[in-house]
Amino acid sequence: MALDSKKIRKDFPILSRKINGRSLVYLDNAATTQKPKAILEKLKKHYEQSHANVHRGVYALAEEATSEFEGARKKIADFVGAKSPNEIIFTRNATEAVNLVAYSLAKKLKKGDRILTAVSEHHSNFVPWLRLAKESGLKLDIVKLTPTRDFNIRDFKSKLTRKTKLVAVAHVSNVSGYIYPVQKIAREAHKAGALVLVDGAQSAGHMPVDVKKIDCDFFAFSAHKMGGPSGAGALYGKKEILEKLEPFLSGGEMVREVSTKDASWNDAPWKFEAGTPNIEGAILWGEAIDYLKKIGMKNIERHEKELLKYALGKLKNLSFINLHGMTGSINRTSIISFNTKGVHPHDAATLLDRYGICVRAGHHCAQPFMRELGVPATLRASLWLYNTRREIDILISALRKVHRELA
Repeated sequence: MALDSKKIRKDFPILSRKINGRSLVYLDNAATTQKPKAILEKLKKHYEQSHANVHRGVYALAEEATSEFEGARKKIADFVGAKSPNEIIFTRNATEAVNLVAYSLAKKLKKGDRILTAVSEHHSNFVPWLRLAKESGLKLDIVKLTPTRDFNIRDFKSKLTRKTKLVAVAHVSNVSGYIYPVQKIAREAHKAGALVLVDGAQSAGHMPVDVKKIDCDFFAFSAHKMGGPSGAGALYGKKEILEKLEPFLSGGEMVREVSTKDASWNDAPWKFEAGTPNIEGAILWGEAIDYLKKIGMKNIERHEKELLKYALGKLKNLSFINLHGMTGSINRTSIISFNTKGVHPHDAATLLDRYGICVRAGHHCAQPFMRELGVPATLRASLWLYNTRREIDILISALRKVHRELA
């Protein structure tokens, strides 16, 4: 079934805004997505009718809030194919989810153990491992890229050893939109006895995700990149692994019993959720998932691929655009990094803003990847379910003007 973007756009109030007197063209969805009316209405309803702390009170309001909070956990678990809601830990974001794993594994890894990641990772899935390796005497191995800037599976296999204890890779690159072969990566890693963490920040709101099919041990993702609120994220972890890990934070809610001499921990996932959680964030995330499921993740994926094909076809016809060779693989989502020859990305983005166009300019929290590309920064246009071909045409027209004015 074709996705009706024009109808969907009516669900997002911000898209009717004017920027510098022009219609808003929002193409920065890899950074964060806009929120549908259903989320805004749910937030108002929650604070007006249902707000209370969770897991603590026995009064009706608290029980209602707890039911919605834990109901959201179940929605999120079902959305990514987890076996149980107890495999979903609420965090502030995908970054905290990755750091939770790094902190917990630090207590189990020993000097000389190895971690394997890729040069194309977002800093959130690179810096925690770099830091852990330095602080714990571990070895950080880094997978190179292919000539088309894709994950190099051959180099990955050559660097995977019995000393590799964790493989940490993205599901989708936030720079190139490349979809990593995560199922194959997980299969090879498990053969070597390594755990697998997948950073799903750029995939969860754009395509169907099944953590059982991927067979990853951990999957980190966040609400704000899939129509939900900021400040809400999650870590999926296999139940048998979570039970063996020590909690990241300690304090209220995550304990089972405390004396003046010792403390014991609650069961997973609650032993990892110290203190009052982002209650409304989780509930709104559940609402966002309901919204996406009504549209259908396969429909969203198909729509984005069609827009990507259209956008790349237009951009390739502009002689002054450099796509950095990241068009060789068809295994991509709708993230496009490019530069306007002779124009700094920040200057180009500033001028595009005059035309109401929002794109990201910078290193996209992926400086090692930028060095591989041989540039300090790029422009990045990232699409989602409400974007249209007309908006791509507006971008192409504006890029021609930017080139004429600044190059």
